[in-house]
Amino acid sequence: LPKEIIWLMGAPGSGKGTHTNSILKARGITNPAICMSALLSTPDCKDLINKGQMISDGKVLENLLRALLNCDPTVGCLVDGFPRTDIQAECLKLLYDKMHELRREYWKTPLQDNFPRPTFRICVLYVDEEVSVARQISRGNKIREHNAQVRMTGQGVLLEERVTDYDEMLIRARYRIFKEHFGALMKLGNLFPFHLINAIGTIDEVMHVIIKEFEYQSSLEL
Repeated sequence: LPKEIIWLMGAPGSGKGTHTNSILKARGITNPAICMSALLSTPDCKDLINKGQMISDGKVLENLLRALLNCDPTVGCLVDGFPRTDIQAECLKLLYDKMHELRREYWKTPLQDNFPRPTFRICVLYVDEEVSVARQISRGNKIREHNAQVRMTGQGVLLEERVTDYDEMLIRARYRIFKEHFGALMKLGNLFPFHLINAIGTIDEVMHVIIKEFEYQSSLEL
């Protein structure tokens, strides 16, 4: 598994996808980002997402572990959208403990380089419900305008149109689910100290805070 794993979480519409590439560049990560929504793109999973519901923790964890094992272990990786529930947060802790256990088991053996000391970075972006709703509706409108232009001109690539970017009731349902499990995310701070990041500013402003947050987390390891 990769030595450094960045766990990027946050409210719907908080800008996780917007900041992903900048985070990868800042951390020198060449593995493609692991986006949980992309991993969970089967028809049955999409149906649940479009209804504003959650996919089972078991399904999420299975897909995540497969993706992590496919990463280049010599560089870090970023996981967008995990954990989201209490159970997933506990699984993250168990994964960290298991990586430490394997590190100890293979220390001073020919395989020790395959089991580096794990480094988990936590990045939680936060916006309130009204900002979340406004951003998602705006995103949906921009995607529809873009796709209309592509269909009219025959130039460009169609973007995915998600029901959860147009239906305000579903958008608010997604936010409620986020709030229900918000406490589980914050409890991660007991093991992995981090600060909640206010994601209402400009892209550059928020990215500056993210970089400072990673510097803070790194300083705790000195």
